[in-house]
Amino acid sequence: LGDYEYHGTSSIGVALFRDKDDAVEDLLKRADLAMYQAKASGRNAVRFFDPAMQASVQARSQLEGALRRSVLRGDFVLYYQPQVNARGDVVGVEALVRWQHAERGLVGPVEFIALAEETGLILNIGQQVLQNACAQLKAWNDEAATQALNVSVNVSARQFRHPDFVDMVLANVEDSGIDASHLILEITESMLLGNLDETIAKMRCLRDAGIRFSIDDFGTGYSSLAYLQRLPLNEVKIDRSFVAHLEDNPNHAAICAAFISLAHILGLSVVAEGVETEAQRYFLTTVHHS
Repeated sequence: LGDYEYHGTSSIGVALFRDKDDAVEDLLKRADLAMYQAKASGRNAVRFFDPAMQASVQARSQLEGALRRSVLRGDFVLYYQPQVNARGDVVGVEALVRWQHAERGLVGPVEFIALAEETGLILNIGQQVLQNACAQLKAWNDEAATQALNVSVNVSARQFRHPDFVDMVLANVEDSGIDASHLILEITESMLLGNLDETIAKMRCLRDAGIRFSIDDFGTGYSSLAYLQRLPLNEVKIDRSFVAHLEDNPNHAAICAAFISLAHILGLSVVAEGVETEAQRYFLTTVHHS
């Protein structure tokens, strides 16, 4: 056997104390918290314990506990954001989840979705969201004035990668009795970083049942344009960060125009998020005719 040279790095957490009143167990817990902060900062670092670390951990623990209880009670409600066509007609809606917190009232997804992903609670929340969205879609399908509406539902990466995801979606479609062609599942670019073949297989299975797919926030992540050709997509969504500066940033206008042209060449529909002015609407609805 030859000689080997090994290199190691360390993440160190330090807790300071001044008197004998501090229990050794408490000091070790503080040092442990500081060590995890060192790891979170990129490893091979030193961090000193700060009381704010403890407060942050306690706040996260309390939030997680409340979230777990709310999942059991089903304390999540859906709001529906309209999607309009070039004529201004409402052709669909996007289901937006909110947490009906017992003390804080309605809590937006920014505050709890990341934690739900980390803890795996997103699987239960996602199931409740899809079930409620399908029930609402069925009610609209049964009314003449709303029977053509589509409902878009966001799907998290952890949801999509679950082995039972396809079966879960198909079960919801069957149980609710909806017309599957009016259900659109929104995926994100982060889902494309894993096993692309597996992703395509799942999408095709659901597409065979009539369900449609949209890729959300396209252009903000790492995906290649080649994905648009391989994935069984129906729709591309332009992120609001591009739409917001259409009027004052020529680069953003050019990017939006390129997205729209590319999508039309590939036979995909386009949805632009965050359209708030008439100038933005006019640009987006006329760019492919210029």
